Amino acid sequence: MSLGQRLELRQGQGLVITPQLQQAIKLLQLSNLELEAVVEAELERNPLLQREDGDPLTDNDSGDTDSRESDTPSDHRELELSDQDSLRANTDLDASNTDLYGDDAPTLREAENHSADAGDGPMIDWSRAGKGGSFDGDDEGLESRHNREKSLSEHLTDQALIAGFTPPEMAIAQILIDEVDDGGYLRADLTEISERMGCSTDLIETVLTTCQGFEPTGVFARSVPECLKLQLIERNRFDPAMEALIDNLELLARRDLNGLKKLCGVDDEDLSDMISELKALTPRPGAAFGAEPSQTVVPDVFVRQDATGGWRVDLNTDTLPRVLVDQKYHARVSGSARSDNEKTYLSECLNQANWLIKSLDQRARTILKVSAEIVRQQDGFFVHGVESLRPLNLKTVADAIGMHESTVSRVTTNKYVSTPRGVFELKFFFTSSISSSDGTAAHSAESVRHKIKTLIDGEKMSGEILSDDRIVEILKEAGVDIARRTVAKYREALRIPSSVERKRLIK
Repeated sequence: MSLGQRLELRQGQGLVITPQLQQAIKLLQLSNLELEAVVEAELERNPLLQREDGDPLTDNDSGDTDSRESDTPSDHRELELSDQDSLRANTDLDASNTDLYGDDAPTLREAENHSADAGDGPMIDWSRAGKGGSFDGDDEGLESRHNREKSLSEHLTDQALIAGFTPPEMAIAQILIDEVDDGGYLRADLTEISERMGCSTDLIETVLTTCQGFEPTGVFARSVPECLKLQLIERNRFDPAMEALIDNLELLARRDLNGLKKLCGVDDEDLSDMISELKALTPRPGAAFGAEPSQTVVPDVFVRQDATGGWRVDLNTDTLPRVLVDQKYHARVSGSARSDNEKTYLSECLNQANWLIKSLDQRARTILKVSAEIVRQQDGFFVHGVESLRPLNLKTVADAIGMHESTVSRVTTNKYVSTPRGVFELKFFFTSSISSSDGTAAHSAESVRHKIKTLIDGEKMSGEILSDDRIVEILKEAGVDIARRTVAKYREALRIPSSVERKRLIK
């Protein structure tokens, strides 16, 4: 066999996913907060983009700013989503999206399964999600610093400064404070700290003993028993019987009261008092300090009942970024561009700005279209509640609206809908099916879990503790064909103890 060089021509078909199409796909799965961060980063990078409220662009000349503010609406390409009529659930949308991305560009449906990052070119810098180029948010303001609650680390540092530590001890104390988690527990190995600081373990133990006397009582504990011990010592209630109880918390979790009475050497009344004292303690002493405020879920879609008895689906326009492209400013700047690099840069900025606005518009319409189909499929839930939740998967919704399953998956990720029954993630409405024992329609797994919880909650009224086998019998009588292990799995997912443990708790 001879070796040699030769030239061959081959023809084939392949999908090339452009950076702009990658951007459109990534925008689909972003939450409203992540989307705002991405748009903010693009506003700082692209001089041709600006918010709809008319924020000044990069040019600081007052005359230029005034001229841009006086432009007519025809001089801008704008994303306008305030018109609810154009974004109603019955809007006729083109599922192929070919008019959005051009005749020559691959559609979203074709590109959704393409996971490789193909091609180089102008693209949003996804790593720059925060604000930059401004000193407004770099440092915390004096007023906000005084108004906010003090963090646990700051609270412990203030106490360390007045604890009378020597400079070496203060350095060790600061290391220990840095290793305390939000619950107040010390998550560090003292031997490792000793090697890092070049000091003896005894010195670290001495500093730790002092720090364990800080407020709140129980901080710097290395385990739950140690945390409870510190609090009992502070209350002068740590005796041998209580020590035996703390050392055998696993028996308390299993409600093995007879075993605890033997180990502690107490009777029923004393053991009951000791357990009541433990319940009054705080297993997470640091949880009350510097807790990050919980983020309120902002719904992306509103579902309301209309006058005809149907359901109206509207986008929450407050969560949608409003950006526009200043075409007149681009024309004026491009007219003064001299080199080819400057012209190429302005052309890329214009293309990226137009594509971003198209992608935002398509994202909003896709969310609305998917949400409307979910509401149509799960109309029984909105009328009767969770027991009427139907089995639903991504393929059913995707086939109904002419999109790919991956698109529906991206759209429903981190997206929330506000309904008369509460705020739910769109993923909530996708549940697996459980077959029916009487040949009727299948049952939703979520509705079956709700039935199991309702049966167990009713034990207090009936006085009968239902075993998993008994729950299976009751559900089969109701037309749900389910196995005992499935009932046990759903019960554990609901954090409901077994029938044996529930009987023990009642006793």
